[in-house]
Amino acid sequence: MVKPIVAASPILLELSDLEATRALAGRIASWVRPGDVLALSGALGAGKTAFARAFIEAFAKRAGAPTPEEIPSPTFTLVQVYEFEDCQIYHFDLYRVDTPTEVYELGIEDAFADSVSLIEWPDRLGALLPGDRLEIELRDGATENARQAEITFLGAWSDRVTEIFPND
Repeated sequence: MVKPIVAASPILLELSDLEATRALAGRIASWVRPGDVLALSGALGAGKTAFARAFIEAFAKRAGAPTPEEIPSPTFTLVQVYEFEDCQIYHFDLYRVDTPTEVYELGIEDAFADSVSLIEWPDRLGALLPGDRLEIELRDGATENARQAEITFLGAWSDRVTEIFPND
């Protein structure tokens, strides 16, 4: 049986600068749990990796763990895994993936099962992208350092929109 994807109305946020992007990442990091998938999309240079770095830093703080010394972009390694006491974060950059089945070699099934997954270029997954996900599309804003973030809560995430954004 195919499970329909239910979506809450998207939230559009104006992010005035990098600190606003970091604050958004921190806000979301405080609500994630094992098995969650965050799909980060946007053009090259839109801020996907900056968001992912801030998210990982905020998650480490939430877990009472030291911030990883380096949080590199996984552009060439395709995946970076961060170990925390109660959860792992898999940071995927699928820009160089040609077919969705290539991701099986990266441990994506394990990530989806019991870790938090940050996925840059999620469109490369095709039908393998879980229906339960938080989509964050980043795009240029009104000024040089500004961004817009369109956040869509899909599947089980749609029940959490008011927890994460209670007054938005």
